[in-house]
Amino acid sequence: MAGESRIDPWSSQQSTDYAKIRDNFGLSSVEISKIPNPNQLHRRGIIFAHRDLDVILGCIDRSEKFGVLTGLMPSGKMHLGHSMVIDQVKWFQEQGGDITVTVADLEALATRGTSLKEGRELALSEYIHNYAALGLDPDKTNVYFQSMRPDVQRLGFTLGKKTNLSEFKSIYGFSGDTNLAHVQAPLVQAGDIVHPQLEEYGGLRPIVVPVGVDQDPHIRLTRDLVGKTNWFNLKRRKNGGLTIGLSIQDENKIQMGISESGGINRQVRSTVFDKLKSCLSKLGFADFMANPKHGTIEIPGATISDMPRIKISLLNLERNMGGMGLMPPCSTYHRFAVGMTGDKMSSSKPETTIFMRDSIEVMSKKVKRAFSGGQATIEEHRRLGGDLSKDVAYQYLQFFFEESDSELSSIGRDYESGRLLAGEIKQICIDKASEWLNELSEKRYQWADRIDDFIAPDSK
Repeated sequence: MAGESRIDPWSSQQSTDYAKIRDNFGLSSVEISKIPNPNQLHRRGIIFAHRDLDVILGCIDRSEKFGVLTGLMPSGKMHLGHSMVIDQVKWFQEQGGDITVTVADLEALATRGTSLKEGRELALSEYIHNYAALGLDPDKTNVYFQSMRPDVQRLGFTLGKKTNLSEFKSIYGFSGDTNLAHVQAPLVQAGDIVHPQLEEYGGLRPIVVPVGVDQDPHIRLTRDLVGKTNWFNLKRRKNGGLTIGLSIQDENKIQMGISESGGINRQVRSTVFDKLKSCLSKLGFADFMANPKHGTIEIPGATISDMPRIKISLLNLERNMGGMGLMPPCSTYHRFAVGMTGDKMSSSKPETTIFMRDSIEVMSKKVKRAFSGGQATIEEHRRLGGDLSKDVAYQYLQFFFEESDSELSSIGRDYESGRLLAGEIKQICIDKASEWLNELSEKRYQWADRIDDFIAPDSK
């Protein structure tokens, strides 16, 4: 039962049994051999799971367009944990993806009580400024505010017709005392995730959303809602190949050849199947078996690797016939970086994390007080060695500050053998973090008067 490892986007406590989460929620493992130019989060297994990442990797391999959607909650200061998402976004951007950044000011208002004015000021001065310093390209990045993009809200409400309160309770644990603005927020976020596919925001293309695993409920909801809007279902055949099936809905009965009496209008249905055959022929398929009466076309020679391009063709046809034609979002998931105290990082608990604007002195004090994997005495540590799985300083080197895999491995070996003491590994972390924070500060200075370059025209 997935409930034993339930993940909640708003909870301060989360399961860290990643294998269990992956298996319970149907995530796929990341295969590092398939990742082009992997960054350190890939190489070190910090990005551990995905949904449909193969679709994006195919786009990268074929130099086809794809988009990346990320978001920020403007309700606190930006800390190290937030930088992991930006590192992933930057990697996708380097592989050719265009970037859309959602400022979830409506969600912050609904769930955190942050006013729209306060949310805007914080998003610009704290988050977007640091995003620029972390290396996002303004020419390929568009930042918008939920409250200023009505298309997102309209799309969220349209998708909301495909769900109900029972499903929300199952996914999010909502109860009778949950305020309705909080219930509405996930629908707006679903609109955020899929709206880059609309023609005015880039058009139909795969969209990937890199997130911490705690955000998967939003991804699952959005994928489910999008699936329910699709007019053509594409599935594997039991005996090999693929099958396209018509999805008859109240909105498309007439277009799919269902008469007012409920019978099949053979002329209309035949026209639909002629269009489907034309789509398949353009993709190079000649061997397919159509059954207009049952609403299916079987493609024996198609493989799983053909699914993305067939899906895109079907969605374009759906749009031409008057449907929404949306792709379910792809996603990647990273492990949580442990907080300084051994718990989850939190903007509301300064002692648990390093903030982007912390001084070297403040950062150093936090690292020195951080949870250690060392032994109680020097003698015991020399004999037994340190525990890397518990040591915060080592994990911060692993997640954030040490780019060299060989150097990280060397530090880890010395610590586990007892040659490196807890205080010494903390000092290494302090030195590396100092370099990182100083460089970030310099880059923030360079971007101080250019933040507007990142903001979409409708959000200025």
